Amino acid sequence: MTERVVLAYSGGLDTSVCIQWIAEETGAEVIAVAVDVGQNGEDLDIIRKRALACGAVEAEVADARDEFADGYCLPAIQANALYMDRYPLVSSLSRPVIVKHLVAAAKKHGATTVAHGCTGKGNDQVRFEVGISSLAPELKCIAPVRDYAMTRDKAIAFAEAKNLPIATTKKSPYSIDQNVFGRAVETGFLEDIWNAPIEDVYEYTQNPATPRDADEVVITFERGVPVAIDGRAVSVLQAIEELNRRAGAQGIGRIDMVEDRLVGIKSREVYEAPGAIALITAHQELENVTVERELARYKRTVEQRWAELVYDGLWFSPLKRALDGFIAEANEHVSGDIRMTLHGGRAVVTGRRSDESLYDFNLATYDTGDTFDQSQAKGFIELFGLSSKIAARRDNDQS
Repeated sequence: MTERVVLAYSGGLDTSVCIQWIAEETGAEVIAVAVDVGQNGEDLDIIRKRALACGAVEAEVADARDEFADGYCLPAIQANALYMDRYPLVSSLSRPVIVKHLVAAAKKHGATTVAHGCTGKGNDQVRFEVGISSLAPELKCIAPVRDYAMTRDKAIAFAEAKNLPIATTKKSPYSIDQNVFGRAVETGFLEDIWNAPIEDVYEYTQNPATPRDADEVVITFERGVPVAIDGRAVSVLQAIEELNRRAGAQGIGRIDMVEDRLVGIKSREVYEAPGAIALITAHQELENVTVERELARYKRTVEQRWAELVYDGLWFSPLKRALDGFIAEANEHVSGDIRMTLHGGRAVVTGRRSDESLYDFNLATYDTGDTFDQSQAKGFIELFGLSSKIAARRDNDQS
């Protein structure tokens, strides 16, 4: 029986060339699998037909937009996940859902190998291969760009020699990855970290410096899940899409950073994530109102570790699964409304209300009706600082 390889297929030059490239290098039949995670690319049927025209023996396409939003973006919102305190894991989150569909296709078609188009320099090779080995340890992985030195020039020459039905026109100066949760841009002039981004880098966001009226929005959460915007019921996908439009129109969610890649190098990345930043900002503030202090303090430590695990490609790891349970429990009371003003590149919270609120007006007020017994404060301070006081006395005696 002829060996079969499942290829993560985007419909672009590199992965289209990979179909025949893999067939010639390995002698295997290639099954192309394209997954729609809200990247707003070509029609899935066009992509499927192109894969077949390029030599795939089978081509599958999957509309995974709701699956991606519910199963991957939502946990990131509930975890307030920001890698290096800034990046909302745009690309990192899409890889495990793509991996899931690749493994399912491999099992369905009896493939022994999964292929992807990543280079040997980035994080995605790790995310794909560790994810695949976690779900199906028996599968092998290959990466033609990395393993067979398939440069872009070679890819174009190969496509022309084989008369492959793909465009090989002028290359974009940027490397771009996008989905419904955001957009990542790198390479080109951005590799000089002194160069400022120019407006043509951006697509999801408008220039925040352009004068425009502010936009006020109310986001409703139930147990950490965004369920309504301005009183209208929405799915998670719809919430992200609407806030991509509205927050994006205000220039919210632009991130320019030098980040620590898993492979050990620093890389300059420009991100746009208007919906993600707006939703995480709102969710964080609702947690401030509804989550008990010690749980909130510890959750911030968990959030950082969760983001690192996802960034590093360990979505399917035991630790990530265990932290998921903690995060779900911590969101049990995160229900209510957050009002935000979207303007000038910022999402600013202006109001909070919740039936699960731990904010007690009568304890917090300094006016008439204050129920906080201030007479207890002196004794509390004495006991709270007692261990430090004893240690200071010892240190003073020894000096």
